[in-house]
Parts: sequence; C-alpha cells; structure tokens
Amino acid sequence: MASYEENTAFALDSQAPTATETVATPNPFAALGLAPELLAAIADLGFTEPTAVQQRTVPLALEPHPEGFNDLMVSSQTGSGKTAAFLLPVLHTLLGMQAEEAAREQAAWDAKVAAALAAGEPAPKKPRRRSPLDTRHFKPAVPGALVLCPTRELAQQVAADAIDLVKHCRGLRIATIVGGMPYQMQIARLQNANLVVATPGRLLDLASSGQIKLDQVRFLVMDEADRMLDLGFADALAEVHQLTAQRQQTMMFSATFAPRIQQLALRVMHDGGSKVQKVQVDTPQQSHANIRQELYWADSPEHKRRLLDYWLRDPGIDQAIVFACTQIECESLAEELQQTGFAAVSLHGALSQAVRNRRLGALRDGRVQILVATDVAARGIDVPTITHVINFGLPMKAEDYTHRIGRTGRAGRDGLAVTLAEIRDRRRLADIEAYTQQHFRPLTIDGLEPTKFFPPIQEQRPPARKGAGGAGRRPGGRPGAPRRDFGEPRGPRMIGGGFKEKSAFGARPKSADSYRKESAFQPAARPSGPRPAARAGAPRAKPYAAKSGR
Repeated sequence: MASYEENTAFALDSQAPTATETVATPNPFAALGLAPELLAAIADLGFTEPTAVQQRTVPLALEPHPEGFNDLMVSSQTGSGKTAAFLLPVLHTLLGMQAEEAAREQAAWDAKVAAALAAGEPAPKKPRRRSPLDTRHFKPAVPGALVLCPTRELAQQVAADAIDLVKHCRGLRIATIVGGMPYQMQIARLQNANLVVATPGRLLDLASSGQIKLDQVRFLVMDEADRMLDLGFADALAEVHQLTAQRQQTMMFSATFAPRIQQLALRVMHDGGSKVQKVQVDTPQQSHANIRQELYWADSPEHKRRLLDYWLRDPGIDQAIVFACTQIECESLAEELQQTGFAAVSLHGALSQAVRNRRLGALRDGRVQILVATDVAARGIDVPTITHVINFGLPMKAEDYTHRIGRTGRAGRDGLAVTLAEIRDRRRLADIEAYTQQHFRPLTIDGLEPTKFFPPIQEQRPPARKGAGGAGRRPGGRPGAPRRDFGEPRGPRMIGGGFKEKSAFGARPKSADSYRKESAFQPAARPSGPRPAARAGAPRAKPYAAKSGR
C-alpha cells in the first residue's frame, strides 16, 4: 500500500501553519466534533480548513437519529474532498464504538478478577494474543464499516487515505478487498479489520466462502455511487444490501447524480429513502473554475495525433492523462508515444492488478509523465501534479466527461482539459454540452488548422430524451442564466501556481529522425509562427472560423 499513500483526500486552501500558529489558531476541524486522534492526523497531513463538502457533510453524518444516523446522498465536484467527508465521520464513530467495547471488556475482566479474589483464588491471567495469520486461529472478519468502490484503483486510494487518518488510532485496522490480488494475502489482512474498502465482486466472493461476515456492518458507504449503480452492479448491490440489512447508516457520494441514478440509490436507503438527507455542494453545470477547457477539431486521426503531439510538448506540462476510448487504442497510442521519446504507459482494465499498481505508482513517483488510459482512470486517480487532461477519444456518457477533467486541477491548483474531436464526435459533444449546460467554442492552432467544414454543434444536437443524462434541457440552460464558453480565459496560466516549471524527464527528441516512420506524430519542430500559449500576454489559440467555402 505504500505506493498509494497519497494524502489527497482534502483540498488545500493554504499552507500548513507553523508550530506557533497552530497554538494560537484553533483547528477549524475541531469545530466538526471529531476525535482528537483524527485531529492529530489531519494536522500531520498539513490540512488547515475543511472544504465545503466536508463542512456540510460531517455534522450531518455525525448527527444522532432515533434509528441510528442520517442517510446521506452527497453530490460535489471531483477533487472537492469527498473522500474525507465520509471517512472522517465513519472513523470517528468507529473510534467511539471501539472505546465502548474496550470499556465493556475491561469491566467484565475486572468483575472476573474481583470474583476470583473474593473466592480466595489467584487473579486470572489474560490470554495471550493469537496471531491472526495462523490458520489455526482463523476467525471470519466482522467489520463495522464498509466502503464500496466501482474500481480497484479508487478502492486502493480510499484505503490509503483512511490509513493516513488512523495513524494515531490504536487498534483501528483498515483492509482492502479488490480483484486481481491473491486471496490468501487479502484474507490475512482482513483479520480484525474495522473498516473494509472493497469492490463488490471480490467482497461477495469472500463473503460466500465465509471469510468475512457483514452482519455487524453499521455504516455502508458507496463512493462514486453513480458508477456503482450504473455499471451492472445491480445484483451485487442488492446482495450487499441484504447482507448489511442491520446497518444504521448509508451514505452515497458522487460528483454526478442523474435522476434515474437517484431513484436507484433510494432503494438501498432506510424506508426507501424517505428520510435521506441530500447535500449538493455544486452541480455538473457549475464548471470547474480552475480548469480551462478547450476544444479543437481534427480532420482525421492523423491530424488528431499531430494535435496531441503539440499539446504533449506544452512547456507548461508536468504530468498528463490522455483518455482513449478502447483498450486497443490505449495500447497503440502509448506505444507510439514511447517510440517518440515520451515517458508514457498505458492503463486499462485488461491489465493485471499488479501491473496497474506499478504503473500508477510510477505516475505518482514522477517516473511516468504521460498516462494513456481508458475510463478506468476517470475515477480514483488523485495526483496533484497532473496539469493536463486530454480527451483523445470522447466518453460514451456525458457525465464521464466531468469525471475525466476532474483528474486535473486537484487540491486548489489550475488545470487544462483539451478535447480533440472529429466530425463523428458531434453527437457526443452535443450530449456533453447539454449535460454541462456550457457551450463548446472551437479553437485552432497556427499551422494545425482543420481544412474541413464543421457545422455548429447545436445544429447536430439530438432530440431531447426523457431520463437521459443531460437530455431534456434547453441548450441555453435556465432562462436568463449566463452562458460560458469553453476556451474562455479562466485565470492565470498553469506555469507557477504550484507546478514544476521544468519537467524531470529531460529534453525530448528534437529531430525528425527520432520518430518512427509509421508514427502519426509530428517532428519536434513546431508549426510555423510563434506558439501563442508560450508567450506572455498572448492567447493560447484562436477561435475556429467555420468557412462555408471549405
């Protein structure tokens, strides 16, 4: 788990205070009523103030209820600190339950000792602690809290954040259950686990074999709940719902909650969701203010690769994620980038979990600069140094666009999301426009302008369909609401602002001889004319001018 110990569950609003400032200024997290052990871990991580979603969610999650605790359905943007928003109250409550259980055991032991002394017998000795790794002493794990995640990477990230938060908590154990890992290793780590972070498939496998019992789970959390409810997990979630029927609290977190997903989510809440508390910090229609979003038309796949090459050589780039549509496209694109001198690797669902872990670890360590991935990386990858997200292939679902671009601009930094589209992508672009209620304004780059005519996206928008993500909304959004175009300036450039000014990978090949002959990438020499983005005070690109004569 060492490669996943990235402390990114909170949004950093300021630098960590000095020792004198810590004494003089009260910790804002203390106002949330959290345990001292958690406050100490938060201070060690350098976080000073809770984010908006943490400020609103933690008190509601800790609020007592006649039947337990409040059920919550929380919607907030990616990178807003949702992970800590559910980990903090769950860990706080587990600490309280652990303290109560320890008090009961101590009282029972004291009574046993007193009875022995009253009978004139020597005081009994406490039994030696048995190793949970010894199969002779095996007992099924009985966690008190369960966190479900749709992908392995997200589950490992959540578990790493939880481990960071319990560093001062004695006896509170965290375990991860994901597919692609050895069973015996996970079974050993399950012993005495209080909080289990799992993907549904492997969790039910271990539950059916008696390795874990879920009848004592008090808190069930679904992270990225929209994906959980829409990825074919319906049968698995129904089974988990039955196995944890005695739970006191259910919480669902996601950046997006379509109406259909909300209806599915309410089915696993107490009383059909009649008493659920809904928290909406922001909506998908409220675009990320710190992420500049740009669209570029491409005439052909070769043209699109030249545009990709241009952006991957951006002097302001630190690390980037390039999203592809298929596993085959992902592998071929990563291989081409490697042949042209980029430190690039692929990431998709067909890879073994060990390989996925190694490549993500290399990305976090800075040994990899370009990650070419399918939508398996759209959730759960939390690396603050990712400055660019490039949509080489558009997502199948409009809401996945929001999750993709949320991989950059983490922890209060600035980011750039570039979409490269062909004429065949107009319908998907229209769906994204309808979902986000924002208008794409195409841009061009000198020397890489498209030669084909691309009609406005609005003319190609399909008719509204009831219940479809983003469909049914007028292109202009709410009456009288201001429209915001993609490509409009959104603040300062990313150079500075917490990013490295120089990449650690060194200079890349500058000659055309360094490229494979079959590669679609352009030589390192830029197209004619000065690069707009690299010049202070100049716009990065110019608006696309559609000419009917083309």
